[in-house]
Amino acid sequence: MRLVVATVGRLKAGPERDLASRYRERAAQLGRGLGFPSCDLVEIPESRARRGADRAAEEAAALLPLLPPGSAILTYDERGRADVPSEALAGRVASWRDAAKPALAMIVGGPDGLDASIRTRADLILSFGAATLPHGLVRVLVLEQIYRSLTILAGHPYHRGEPG
Repeated sequence: MRLVVATVGRLKAGPERDLASRYRERAAQLGRGLGFPSCDLVEIPESRARRGADRAAEEAAALLPLLPPGSAILTYDERGRADVPSEALAGRVASWRDAAKPALAMIVGGPDGLDASIRTRADLILSFGAATLPHGLVRVLVLEQIYRSLTILAGHPYHRGEPG
């Protein structure tokens, strides 16, 4: 199962981009032994439409064709669930892999959020809570969470969950 992080907007050179690259590389390396041969990043430019809803719709129209057919879709949206523990997310990732999904597409929308055309196709919609976060940090958090999920699946000590 390929891992694909699809985002609206491009990160400029700097600490967020460096940290995002580090987690993507870690996930790619660890994932190969767990049935995840790659962790790819796909960026599309932000729409320049005048209205927020139009921007979100244009961005969705650009993102959807980039997703491998039959992919599991995990979106990050302010209306998503913030109560999914890392262990449960790892379990979902494993179940999608074990169901022979060709890819897991993790989608991060632009400043105007995600269009309904993406949210309705999502298998899981998550959020990082009620706080508004910079786009670059959200990308880092998404990549860190996929790396954390893989470490949980590998039994790696990176994740320190509840003591047993």
